[in-house]
Amino acid sequence: MVVWQSPEVVEKDSEIFIKFMYALLGIYVWEFVISLDFDWAIFSGRKHFRWPLVFYFLGRYCMLASIIGIMLAIQPPAQLNCQALYTFTEFVGNAACGFASINLALRVVAIWVQNKWIIGLVVVIILGHWPLILMGGVLTAVWVPGTGCAIVRRNTTVLGGLFIYSMCFDFTVFCLAAYKLAWAPRRAGFAKFQSRLVKMLFGDGLAYFFIAFLANLLATTFMLLDLNPAITSIFGVPAAIFPTIVACRIVRRLANFYSEEGQSSPPG
Repeated sequence: MVVWQSPEVVEKDSEIFIKFMYALLGIYVWEFVISLDFDWAIFSGRKHFRWPLVFYFLGRYCMLASIIGIMLAIQPPAQLNCQALYTFTEFVGNAACGFASINLALRVVAIWVQNKWIIGLVVVIILGHWPLILMGGVLTAVWVPGTGCAIVRRNTTVLGGLFIYSMCFDFTVFCLAAYKLAWAPRRAGFAKFQSRLVKMLFGDGLAYFFIAFLANLLATTFMLLDLNPAITSIFGVPAAIFPTIVACRIVRRLANFYSEEGQSSPPG
Protein backbone atom coordinates (compact mmCIF):
# COMPACT_ATOMS: atom_id res chain seq x y z
CA MET A 1 0.00 0.00 0.00
CA VAL A 2 1.34 3.41 -0.96
CA VAL A 3 1.96 5.80 1.92
CA TRP A 4 1.23 9.05 0.08
CA GLN A 5 2.58 11.32 2.81
CA SER A 6 5.92 9.54 3.17
CA PRO A 7 8.98 11.65 2.25
CA GLU A 8 10.04 9.23 -0.50
CA VAL A 9 6.64 9.23 -2.21
CA VAL A 10 6.26 13.00 -1.84
CA GLU A 11 9.70 13.55 -3.42
CA LYS A 12 8.94 11.18 -6.32
CA ASP A 13 5.52 12.77 -6.93
CA SER A 14 7.09 16.23 -6.83
CA GLU A 15 9.53 15.21 -9.59
CA ILE A 16 6.61 13.91 -11.67
CA PHE A 17 4.75 17.17 -11.05
CA ILE A 18 7.70 19.26 -12.28
CA LYS A 19 8.12 17.17 -15.46
CA PHE A 20 4.37 17.32 -16.11
CA MET A 21 4.40 21.11 -15.74
CA TYR A 22 7.19 21.41 -18.30
CA ALA A 23 5.17 19.26 -20.71
CA LEU A 24 2.12 21.48 -20.20
CA LEU A 25 4.26 24.58 -20.69
CA GLY A 26 5.45 23.19 -24.02
CA ILE A 27 1.89 22.40 -25.13
CA TYR A 28 0.57 25.82 -24.22
CA VAL A 29 3.50 27.78 -25.69
CA TRP A 30 3.19 25.78 -28.93
CA GLU A 31 -0.55 26.53 -29.09
CA PHE A 32 0.10 30.17 -28.25
CA VAL A 33 2.74 30.65 -30.94
CA ILE A 34 0.86 28.95 -33.80
CA SER A 35 -2.17 31.17 -33.18
CA LEU A 36 -0.37 34.50 -32.84
CA ASP A 37 -1.37 35.41 -36.38
CA PHE A 38 -4.98 35.81 -35.22
CA ASP A 39 -3.92 38.12 -32.37
CA TRP A 40 -1.80 40.17 -34.74
CA ALA A 41 -4.66 40.43 -37.23
CA ILE A 42 -6.83 41.92 -34.48
CA PHE A 43 -4.13 44.26 -33.13
CA SER A 44 -3.16 45.45 -36.61
CA GLY A 45 -6.78 46.08 -37.62
CA ARG A 46 -6.90 43.47 -40.39
CA LYS A 47 -9.71 41.74 -38.48
CA HIS A 48 -12.59 43.59 -36.89
CA PHE A 49 -12.40 43.90 -33.09
CA ARG A 50 -15.58 43.34 -31.12
CA TRP A 51 -15.93 43.63 -27.35
CA PRO A 52 -16.35 39.86 -26.64
CA LEU A 53 -12.75 39.40 -27.82
CA VAL A 54 -11.72 41.09 -24.57
CA PHE A 55 -12.50 37.81 -22.77
CA TYR A 56 -10.60 35.85 -25.41
CA PHE A 57 -7.44 37.89 -24.85
CA LEU A 58 -7.83 37.97 -21.05
CA GLY A 59 -8.16 34.18 -20.83
CA ARG A 60 -5.33 33.56 -23.29
CA TYR A 61 -2.79 35.84 -21.63
CA CYS A 62 -3.85 35.06 -18.05
CA MET A 63 -3.13 31.41 -18.75
CA LEU A 64 0.28 32.27 -20.18
CA ALA A 65 1.09 34.37 -17.10
CA SER A 66 -0.07 31.57 -14.80
CA ILE A 67 2.08 28.86 -16.35
CA ILE A 68 5.13 31.14 -16.38
CA GLY A 69 4.48 31.77 -12.68
CA ILE A 70 4.36 28.03 -12.04
CA MET A 71 7.70 27.57 -13.79
CA LEU A 72 9.26 30.32 -11.66
CA ALA A 73 7.88 28.72 -8.51
CA ILE A 74 9.15 25.20 -9.17
CA GLN A 75 12.51 26.24 -10.66
CA PRO A 76 13.25 29.65 -9.07
CA PRO A 77 16.34 31.52 -10.37
CA ALA A 78 16.74 33.14 -6.94
CA GLN A 79 14.89 33.52 -3.65
CA LEU A 80 11.38 34.77 -4.33
CA ASN A 81 8.37 36.13 -2.48
CA CYS A 82 6.59 32.79 -2.71
CA GLN A 83 3.35 34.04 -1.16
CA ALA A 84 2.94 36.80 -3.74
CA LEU A 85 4.01 34.58 -6.65
CA TYR A 86 1.67 31.71 -5.81
CA THR A 87 -1.25 34.03 -5.04
CA PHE A 88 -0.81 35.71 -8.43
CA THR A 89 -0.34 32.39 -10.24
CA GLU A 90 -3.42 30.83 -8.67
CA PHE A 91 -5.57 33.87 -9.35
CA VAL A 92 -4.69 34.30 -13.03
CA GLY A 93 -4.96 30.52 -13.58
CA ASN A 94 -8.42 30.41 -12.02
CA ALA A 95 -9.37 33.57 -13.91
CA ALA A 96 -8.39 31.87 -17.18
CA CYS A 97 -10.92 29.13 -16.33
CA GLY A 98 -13.53 31.79 -15.73
CA PHE A 99 -12.82 33.55 -19.02
CA ALA A 100 -12.95 30.21 -20.89
CA SER A 101 -16.45 29.62 -19.52
CA ILE A 102 -17.45 33.19 -20.40
CA ASN A 103 -16.30 32.66 -23.99
CA LEU A 104 -18.65 29.69 -24.24
CA ALA A 105 -21.45 31.54 -22.43
CA LEU A 106 -21.25 34.44 -24.89
CA ARG A 107 -22.22 32.06 -27.68
CA VAL A 108 -25.37 31.23 -25.70
CA VAL A 109 -26.12 34.93 -25.18
CA ALA A 110 -25.79 35.48 -28.94
CA ILE A 111 -28.03 32.50 -29.74
CA TRP A 112 -30.71 33.50 -27.19
CA VAL A 113 -30.41 37.23 -27.84
CA GLN A 114 -34.20 37.67 -27.97
CA ASN A 115 -34.81 35.93 -24.62
CA LYS A 116 -33.96 38.21 -21.70
CA TRP A 117 -34.70 35.49 -19.12
CA ILE A 118 -32.06 33.16 -20.55
CA ILE A 119 -29.56 36.00 -20.84
CA GLY A 120 -30.29 36.96 -17.22
CA LEU A 121 -29.76 33.36 -16.11
CA VAL A 122 -26.40 33.16 -17.89
CA VAL A 123 -25.28 36.48 -16.35
CA VAL A 124 -26.22 35.25 -12.86
CA ILE A 125 -24.27 32.01 -13.40
CA ILE A 126 -21.23 33.99 -14.57
CA LEU A 127 -21.41 36.29 -11.53
CA GLY A 128 -21.70 33.28 -9.22
CA HIS A 129 -18.54 31.81 -10.71
CA TRP A 130 -16.23 34.69 -9.81
CA PRO A 131 -16.46 34.65 -5.99
CA LEU A 132 -15.15 31.07 -6.12
CA ILE A 133 -12.42 32.16 -8.54
CA LEU A 134 -11.33 34.94 -6.19
CA MET A 135 -11.40 32.67 -3.11
CA GLY A 136 -9.61 29.86 -4.94
CA GLY A 137 -6.36 31.82 -4.89
CA VAL A 138 -6.21 31.95 -1.07
CA LEU A 139 -3.23 29.90 0.08
CA THR A 140 -0.05 30.07 2.15
CA ALA A 141 3.34 29.59 0.49
CA VAL A 142 6.85 29.88 1.95
CA TRP A 143 10.42 29.78 0.72
CA VAL A 144 12.24 26.58 1.72
CA PRO A 145 16.06 26.92 1.48
CA GLY A 146 17.52 24.37 -0.90
CA THR A 147 14.10 23.48 -2.29
CA GLY A 148 12.32 26.63 -3.40
CA CYS A 149 8.71 27.67 -2.98
CA ALA A 150 6.32 25.33 -1.23
CA ILE A 151 2.60 25.57 -0.51
CA VAL A 152 1.98 24.81 3.16
CA ARG A 153 -1.76 25.45 3.19
CA ARG A 154 -4.50 25.80 0.57
CA ASN A 155 -8.28 25.66 0.70
CA THR A 156 -8.95 22.47 -1.22
CA THR A 157 -12.67 22.66 -0.40
CA VAL A 158 -13.06 25.99 -2.21
CA LEU A 159 -10.97 24.79 -5.17
CA GLY A 160 -13.01 21.60 -5.37
CA GLY A 161 -16.15 23.74 -5.29
CA LEU A 162 -14.72 25.90 -8.09
CA PHE A 163 -14.13 22.90 -10.35
CA ILE A 164 -17.59 21.48 -9.61
CA TYR A 165 -19.22 24.85 -10.30
CA SER A 166 -17.27 25.10 -13.56
CA MET A 167 -18.59 21.69 -14.64
CA CYS A 168 -22.18 22.68 -13.83
CA PHE A 169 -21.68 26.06 -15.53
CA ASP A 170 -20.38 24.49 -18.74
CA PHE A 171 -23.09 21.81 -18.73
CA THR A 172 -25.86 24.40 -18.33
CA VAL A 173 -24.69 26.71 -21.10
CA PHE A 174 -24.01 23.77 -23.42
CA CYS A 175 -27.54 22.43 -22.88
CA LEU A 176 -29.04 25.88 -23.50
CA ALA A 177 -27.04 26.24 -26.71
CA ALA A 178 -27.79 22.68 -27.89
CA TYR A 179 -31.53 23.10 -27.30
CA LYS A 180 -31.69 26.39 -29.19
CA LEU A 181 -29.54 25.16 -32.06
CA ALA A 182 -31.61 21.98 -32.42
CA TRP A 183 -34.73 24.11 -32.96
CA ALA A 184 -33.06 26.96 -34.88
CA PRO A 185 -35.36 28.21 -37.67
CA ARG A 186 -34.14 28.04 -41.25
CA ARG A 187 -34.69 31.39 -42.97
CA ALA A 188 -35.12 31.36 -46.71
CA GLY A 189 -31.88 32.05 -48.56
CA PHE A 190 -29.70 31.35 -45.54
CA ALA A 191 -30.36 27.63 -45.03
CA LYS A 192 -26.93 26.42 -46.20
CA PHE A 193 -25.05 29.07 -44.22
CA GLN A 194 -27.14 28.47 -41.10
CA SER A 195 -26.76 24.70 -41.38
CA ARG A 196 -22.95 24.96 -41.46
CA LEU A 197 -22.94 27.52 -38.64
CA VAL A 198 -25.23 25.45 -36.41
CA LYS A 199 -23.16 22.31 -37.03
CA MET A 200 -19.95 24.14 -36.16
CA LEU A 201 -21.37 25.79 -33.02
CA PHE A 202 -22.80 22.49 -31.77
CA GLY A 203 -19.62 20.53 -32.51
CA ASP A 204 -17.36 23.12 -30.91
CA GLY A 205 -19.59 23.37 -27.84
CA LEU A 206 -19.64 19.60 -27.44
CA ALA A 207 -15.84 19.38 -27.78
CA TYR A 208 -15.35 22.14 -25.21
CA PHE A 209 -17.81 20.61 -22.76
CA PHE A 210 -16.28 17.12 -23.01
CA ILE A 211 -12.69 18.34 -22.54
CA ALA A 212 -13.55 20.81 -19.76
CA PHE A 213 -15.74 18.27 -17.93
CA LEU A 214 -13.07 15.56 -18.00
CA ALA A 215 -10.31 17.98 -16.91
CA ASN A 216 -12.40 19.41 -14.08
CA LEU A 217 -13.51 15.96 -12.94
CA LEU A 218 -9.91 14.76 -12.61
CA ALA A 219 -8.90 17.96 -10.82
CA THR A 220 -11.83 17.75 -8.41
CA THR A 221 -11.24 14.08 -7.61
CA PHE A 222 -7.57 14.45 -6.73
CA MET A 223 -8.15 17.81 -5.01
CA LEU A 224 -10.67 16.27 -2.61
CA LEU A 225 -8.59 13.10 -2.07
CA ASP A 226 -5.74 15.39 -0.88
CA LEU A 227 -3.13 12.58 -1.00
CA ASN A 228 -0.09 14.87 -0.93
CA PRO A 229 0.66 18.41 -2.21
CA ALA A 230 1.96 17.30 -5.63
CA ILE A 231 -0.88 14.90 -6.43
CA THR A 232 -3.47 17.35 -5.08
CA SER A 233 -2.29 20.07 -7.48
CA ILE A 234 -1.18 18.12 -10.54
CA PHE A 235 -4.51 18.01 -12.37
CA GLY A 236 -5.53 21.55 -11.44
CA VAL A 237 -3.20 23.00 -14.07
CA PRO A 238 -4.52 21.02 -17.08
CA ALA A 239 -8.06 21.82 -15.85
CA ALA A 240 -7.20 25.44 -16.63
CA ILE A 241 -4.98 24.97 -19.68
CA PHE A 242 -7.07 22.65 -21.87
CA PRO A 243 -10.42 24.48 -21.50
CA THR A 244 -8.56 27.73 -22.24
CA ILE A 245 -7.00 26.27 -25.39
CA VAL A 246 -10.32 24.90 -26.63
CA ALA A 247 -12.27 28.06 -25.76
CA CYS A 248 -9.75 30.23 -27.62
CA ARG A 249 -9.90 27.92 -30.62
CA ILE A 250 -13.69 28.17 -30.64
CA VAL A 251 -13.50 31.98 -30.68
CA ARG A 252 -10.99 31.96 -33.55
CA ARG A 253 -12.95 29.39 -35.54
CA LEU A 254 -16.14 31.39 -35.29
CA ALA A 255 -14.41 34.64 -36.27
CA ASN A 256 -12.67 32.96 -39.20
CA PHE A 257 -15.91 31.27 -40.28
CA TYR A 258 -17.67 34.59 -40.66
CA SER A 259 -14.68 36.06 -42.50
CA GLU A 260 -14.57 33.16 -44.96
CA GLU A 261 -18.32 33.36 -45.57
CA GLY A 262 -18.15 37.09 -46.16
CA GLN A 263 -20.73 37.65 -43.42
CA SER A 264 -20.71 40.35 -40.78
CA SER A 265 -18.91 39.58 -37.55
CA PRO A 266 -20.68 37.20 -35.16
CA PRO A 267 -23.07 38.82 -32.71
CA GLY A 268 -22.16 39.44 -29.10
